[in-house]
Amino acid sequence: MSASEAEKKVEEEREEVKGGELLFCGATCWDIIGRRKGAVDGNLVSPSRLRPLVGVDIRYVASGCVSCHCVALDVEGRCYTWGRNEKGQLGHGDTIQRDRPTVVSELSKYKIVKAGSGRSHTVVVTEDGNSLAFGWNKHGQLGSGSVRNEIESSPVRCLVSEVKHTACGGDFTVWLSSVEGASILTAGLPQYGQLGHGTDNEYNSKDSSVRLVYEPQPRPRAIAALAGETVVKVACGTNHTVAVDKNGYVYTWGFGGYGRLGHREQKDEWAPRRVEVFQNRNLLPPDAIISAGSVNSSCTAGGGQLYMWGKLKNTGDDWMYPKPLMDLSGWNIRCMDSGNMHHFVGADSSCISWGHAQNGELGYGPSGQKSSAVPKKVDILEGMHVISVACGMGHSMVIVDRANVADRLDQLDIYDGKAVGEDNEAVKPTPPPKQAAKKGAKAAENSKKRKKSKDSSESEDEEEEDAEESYDSEDDETNGEAEVKRSRSSGKGRGKASKTSSAKGKGSAAKGKGGGRGRGGTSANKNSSKSPPVKSGKRGRPRKS
Repeated sequence: MSASEAEKKVEEEREEVKGGELLFCGATCWDIIGRRKGAVDGNLVSPSRLRPLVGVDIRYVASGCVSCHCVALDVEGRCYTWGRNEKGQLGHGDTIQRDRPTVVSELSKYKIVKAGSGRSHTVVVTEDGNSLAFGWNKHGQLGSGSVRNEIESSPVRCLVSEVKHTACGGDFTVWLSSVEGASILTAGLPQYGQLGHGTDNEYNSKDSSVRLVYEPQPRPRAIAALAGETVVKVACGTNHTVAVDKNGYVYTWGFGGYGRLGHREQKDEWAPRRVEVFQNRNLLPPDAIISAGSVNSSCTAGGGQLYMWGKLKNTGDDWMYPKPLMDLSGWNIRCMDSGNMHHFVGADSSCISWGHAQNGELGYGPSGQKSSAVPKKVDILEGMHVISVACGMGHSMVIVDRANVADRLDQLDIYDGKAVGEDNEAVKPTPPPKQAAKKGAKAAENSKKRKKSKDSSESEDEEEEDAEESYDSEDDETNGEAEVKRSRSSGKGRGKASKTSSAKGKGSAAKGKGGGRGRGGTSANKNSSKSPPVKSGKRGRPRKS
């Protein structure tokens, strides 16, 4: 009996590591994505194969809702990375962008089984439970115990052991471990409480200064509030975290804007808080799927019903608590991931996507629509068995089982990408004059914010989204160096924002205002820069008459 059980277990494991063909859709102009408004070249609007990975059995893909780079793991444990590399987040020991999936040679001695991808950092987990990380480390998000080196372009060891899984937010990292009493650990930027330790580590940079700084946390630390629980699943948005324990309870913490935490209010939570909806008869089953986008969260509950909450569309009300998405009732959802504002689901023998998209990341094809407010099948993948999905900033990845569809896969486009050195020199950030202009625009925006500081949670989040869209010039600004940005919102965690969320009408009005400002911030600034001459003209007129 025991022998047959062991055989079964081996078979199950073999089944689990089954790989497939990786298909990619969305933006390939890694240096521009999320920074320049309007159409950009090189979008793959249909799911396409990537030349270096054709025929390779890929078992796992990772990208983050604000990641402009991708990670893929094959069944042999090799790790491939490609995309933006300004902070060494690809792990190749340099800062040269890669258009083609490239094996991380320094990880070749390990068998990599899991990976996570943040805004500018990457974390991987080896088969023997160790974790390594590379990329930007300004806030200690690599978990190496030090922030001495701001950029680590080659893998460094994370100070965690017995790791089972990892997930990355914008500038922080979460590990799940099998160590008793420390099943979940976090490191990185604590600004909105997303590390779950009951504090945002905020302090004034000098006694005489109003500038607020957030102390990095470079050493992974177990979340004390969950010490008695065994956390089995975790997903990270840009600045919030969703976790599930073995009993099926859901916890969320971090930035609370738009109701993305599901607690019927917009207050930041600095420690894990249980989501009321998923209790009693609606606990999550062991095979539940969870996902976090930059401004929303989702999970499957009893009967496989998908629930979502937060900001789901650019227009309309936000969902302040989890509600069932009836469009997907009855589907057997196997995998899901959320990008900046789009979602991908593998269910039955279909692939379904929806959301706000600009770069073809929904995979509807050249004649299909760009965005979709409701879940819609990706026609070209109909009838294919999807093993796994991952969504990033303006792109999506799908792993499909090759069984019975090899001939259909052969008909899909193959994307070559540029070789290293063909146009991709070491990254040069935007030229100084432009940066200066951007900083000027930022300053103008900051002065605006002083006037419009009414709804802190909403405007903070629009700001955060804007940051996601034009992150390149903000690297030096992220850690509280935009004084106004955070001095205003610092009270938020202490309940300031909950006041605004309680007045729903007022909140949505303010949101409309915030939305207008956040989305078109730059154009508003352009107008404001043009306005002084008009004023002076008006002043001059009466004198002439």
